[in-house]
Amino acid sequence: MTVILALLKPLAALNTLFLRLGRTFAWVAMGLMVLIIILQVFFRYIVGSALAWPDEGARFLMLWMTALIAPSAYRWGGFVSIEMVKDLLPARIGAFLGLCLLAVSLTVLVYGFQLGLNHVKSGWLFNSSSLKLPLEFLGLGLVRIKLAWMYMSLPVGLLLMCLVNVELCLKACAHIIDPEADLPDDRDRMIVAVE
Repeated sequence: MTVILALLKPLAALNTLFLRLGRTFAWVAMGLMVLIIILQVFFRYIVGSALAWPDEGARFLMLWMTALIAPSAYRWGGFVSIEMVKDLLPARIGAFLGLCLLAVSLTVLVYGFQLGLNHVKSGWLFNSSSLKLPLEFLGLGLVRIKLAWMYMSLPVGLLLMCLVNVELCLKACAHIIDPEADLPDDRDRMIVAVE
């Protein structure tokens, strides 16, 4: 148990830091996305001339927002899960079942991470159709953004979810040894009551 706690405490602290930063950037991305969409509505229906870049810009922000908020939802148990069988079992057996499911999830996450990296590699070949950086002050003119920056949201999100999964696996191992173990908790966790 000492080894598990020695691994779990720094990993939980690291995850708390990364996920806190991720949630902050996700909220900023959400706000920017809303502003961009409102700007597009204004130009399309009030001015009468739609802009070319807001749709792709909002999509870019949506992908990053999702990648940065999903690991927090995973850590907090915000994904759909059926725990009826686990709850009917004795605590240690339920923790073992949970560990087995987490191991399967980790396999899928690692495979998805590898696929995401391959997708990013191909994204350096293609430019965004409408997103450009105005770099005239550097003498570069308008520079098109590579699609890889958009695609990078997938491996980043999956890597963060892998870190969370390892933390959850360590917690499950600790609960197999001692179902009443006092483990590090995420103080940032949002509790949502559904009635």
